[in-house]
Amino acid sequence: MTLILPDKLFHLDRLSIILMALVIFIGVCVGSFAYRYLKGDTQYRPFFFRLAVLIGSVIIMVSADHLLLLLIAWCLSNGLLVRLMIYKKNWKAAKAAGLLATKNFVWGAIWVASAFVLFYTATGETSIQALVHQPTLSSTTLLALGLLLMGAMTQSAIWPFHRWLLSSLNSPTPVSAIMHAGLINGGGFLLARFAPLYLQSPALLTVLVVLGFCTALLGTLWKLMQPDVKRMLACSTMGQMGFMVVQCGLGLFPAAVAHLVWHGLFKAYLFLSSGSAAQEKRVDLRYPPGPVAFSCALVCGSIGSFCFAISSGKAWMSGDTTLVLIGVAFLTASQFALPMLQSKPLQRLPLALIGTGLFGLVYGAASS
Repeated sequence: MTLILPDKLFHLDRLSIILMALVIFIGVCVGSFAYRYLKGDTQYRPFFFRLAVLIGSVIIMVSADHLLLLLIAWCLSNGLLVRLMIYKKNWKAAKAAGLLATKNFVWGAIWVASAFVLFYTATGETSIQALVHQPTLSSTTLLALGLLLMGAMTQSAIWPFHRWLLSSLNSPTPVSAIMHAGLINGGGFLLARFAPLYLQSPALLTVLVVLGFCTALLGTLWKLMQPDVKRMLACSTMGQMGFMVVQCGLGLFPAAVAHLVWHGLFKAYLFLSSGSAAQEKRVDLRYPPGPVAFSCALVCGSIGSFCFAISSGKAWMSGDTTLVLIGVAFLTASQFALPMLQSKPLQRLPLALIGTGLFGLVYGAASS
């Protein structure tokens, strides 16, 4: 096998199939929305051409098994994203945001390319599958993993490489949707693809936890201070990417991939429906909840986390990092059940138990 004439270009596994399905589904939804949203615009046809090529490049990226092919698809998808961000060249704010994103992505591409060169130098392998199953890490491979981590951080807007994401809000809504639901997941994909190597380096996993926690904290706090919907959603994306990186740092890579999928789906919906936020009817959730509703929600959370443990094959009361994931499932199931239990909690408890149980089973199956 050589760098120029590889024996194998693509590899289809569960990770690539899941992300390909996510990208295609979100691309179809965004394209359907943009068909009405941009109709009559002078950039109507070029937008759809670039969107189609962008989706194709992401599909190649997540299914590539050759380092050079992955790098080419990585750079192409980011270049197309910047071009979509600068939808109107005469918009100064859009041009400034595109320039900032370009600088960010160029540095990310340099770090990823440098990492791939070091991988090839240390192992002589260009196949990603052969590379990630190396039995031990050399100092060169460890340095390459550090550079790869830097590239993933630039792609997923991990602090301190988050400014490009917060400045990208001048883009049309369809571009924001495909960016926040698709392209920003590239960093998580890169970490998950090389997960077997990262699991051999506790130091790098610790770095992931610290950086992810800082990003999640800052993104969540900044979200509470934003005056408009799109900026609030951008900060929310930053926070969610931070939580995803924390999961990677804890060694819970399947959970991180599940997180990317769920986040991509609901964030695409939130962006595409952001224009109707002003007309949305608010529901009074009566916070803080009463003691009966709160107790019932805790019971539902316990059932949800127990079902999660069953379907994922994890111990419900373990003493390792699995306990963190069980806790996340408990909190999520409790929050899921609480709105249903605000009124007549005892009567609605059976329905809430069924709902949280199913949630735990599905989430656990996706994370296993």
